[in-house]
Amino acid sequence: MADEFNANDIFEMAIKIEQNGAIFYRNAAKKVVKEKHKQFLLELARMEGNHEIVFANMQKELKNEESFSTTFDPDDENALYLKALAETRVFFKKRQPDDSFQGILSTAIQTEKDSIVFYLGMKEMVSAKLGQSKINDIIKEEMSHIRILAGKLME
Repeated sequence: MADEFNANDIFEMAIKIEQNGAIFYRNAAKKVVKEKHKQFLLELARMEGNHEIVFANMQKELKNEESFSTTFDPDDENALYLKALAETRVFFKKRQPDDSFQGILSTAIQTEKDSIVFYLGMKEMVSAKLGQSKINDIIKEEMSHIRILAGKLME
């Protein structure tokens, strides 16, 4: 498998992660009792949906060279690899310590941190000419969720 990715590849994965995040928050909302907690989690699901749209729009704005792979990959293994990572590493089958609101928030914070670490690692696999700087935009969006979640956890 090739070891160089482009920004387009990473945006494909980021969109899938946001979709998984929305599912996570909607499912978590079903487990909490307090209506205000349920509404907060549903708002997070909507935010994930908005991030999906933001990332899709950012993806559309990529320059041709940021979507072009310099590596011979006739079986599209890079895309398959990233899809598998997105579906298994972030917001997928995360174990929650319990179904309490605090447990859900703690899991969500850890998941957002995991996604940032993941994007930082992927950033190293995207050359500057293939859109490495665009990965920072994804990371900034994910960091905003940590601030929101941590603030709610501190309440």
